[in-house]
Amino acid sequence: MIIINYQSLMKLVNTRSSCDGRGTLDAAVILSGSRIFEAFKGALTEQYVLQQLKTLPGLEPYYWAVERATAEVDFIFQNQAEIIPLDVKAAENLQAISLESYCLKYKPPFTFRSSLSDYRREDWLINLAYKYTE
Repeated sequence: MIIINYQSLMKLVNTRSSCDGRGTLDAAVILSGSRIFEAFKGALTEQYVLQQLKTLPGLEPYYWAVERATAEVDFIFQNQAEIIPLDVKAAENLQAISLESYCLKYKPPFTFRSSLSDYRREDWLINLAYKYTE
C-alpha cells in the first residue's frame, strides 16, 4: 500500500509531467476544446477539488494506491481514528471500482465520491456534486 502526502505528490507531478517543457499546460489547450485536453480532464478535475479542500483548515489530504497501481483513491483524510476516502470523477461515468475495492478492504465509516452527478446517497457511498465541494 502506498500513502502519499499531497504536497509531495504535487511536487512530483509538477517536475515529471510537462506539456511545454516547463511542467505547465498552456491555457489555449483548455479553452480551445482540444482533444489533448481530454487526456488532462481527470487530473485537472482532481486539482480543482484539491484546491477547494485545501481551503478547509486542518484538513490534510493524502493519496492511496496499491503497489502495482491496480487501485487508487484520489484523496483520503484522517478524522481522529477514522480514515475517510474521497474519489473524484471528471465525468458522468461513475464507476468507482478502486473506491469500492478500498471500502471492501478497509470498511471506512463514510465513503465519498465527487462528480458531475447530483448529490446522491447510496448504501456505501455519498456522491457530492462539484458545487458542494466548494
